[in-house]
Amino acid sequence: MILEVKNISKNFGGVKAIQDFSLQIDSGQIYGIIGPNGAGKTTIFNTISGIYTADSGTVLLEGKDITRMEQHRITRAGMGRTFQNIRLFRGLTVLENVMCAFDPTSKYSMVGGLLPTPKRFAEERRGREICKHFLEVVGLSAYSNERPENLSYGLQRKLEIARALTCAPKILLLDEPAAGLNPTEVTELTQLIVEIGKQFGFAILLIEHRLELIMTISEKIYVLNFGKTIASGTPEEVRENQVVLDAYLGSEEK
Repeated sequence: MILEVKNISKNFGGVKAIQDFSLQIDSGQIYGIIGPNGAGKTTIFNTISGIYTADSGTVLLEGKDITRMEQHRITRAGMGRTFQNIRLFRGLTVLENVMCAFDPTSKYSMVGGLLPTPKRFAEERRGREICKHFLEVVGLSAYSNERPENLSYGLQRKLEIARALTCAPKILLLDEPAAGLNPTEVTELTQLIVEIGKQFGFAILLIEHRLELIMTISEKIYVLNFGKTIASGTPEEVRENQVVLDAYLGSEEK
């Protein structure tokens, strides 16, 4: 398994945000997590990626326990992610935003970072080319020198994905990547997610309220409600599950 989550729980005071959540996902798979607002979906991402520390349970990345590892070490171990609220550096260009993700993996020393050495310049050129490649992958090559605030919401979402790809992830977490997009942009994003999954062969785990997106591309879906997993299975199984329908639509009073 690329990612194995074993019975993680997270509480905030008296609120049980996650209760005994488990998941297994391997390379090349696309899994989804859905649920009503407040179900605990983003809390799962934050706990898996090290923003929060699980109160109980274990998170394994390629068999290595990362449950209490620092965020930057988890990223270096092979976990990339985007956020529900877009987090871009407005003072930098599109290319520079992506290069920020390359910097921690650059191969010059601290001294090399301070002095204008040939090795430093060579490494910066290498990083620039790598980042340009990922901008091309997501279709943003023409916007390299633009400021992110000048891009449409859909293009900003793609920029976040390009930055995550620069971290060379083995698993990519996408937190509501279609939020705020129009139908055409959702279609383009859906195609992009499938394409990068095939091209790079990593696992993809996504949270999404656009059910048409997550039902179209996910092999397996986990459904949360009030921090608990109430169902899991193929899109067809989830779509026909009465417990899921009740959670989303409310059960009929008898």
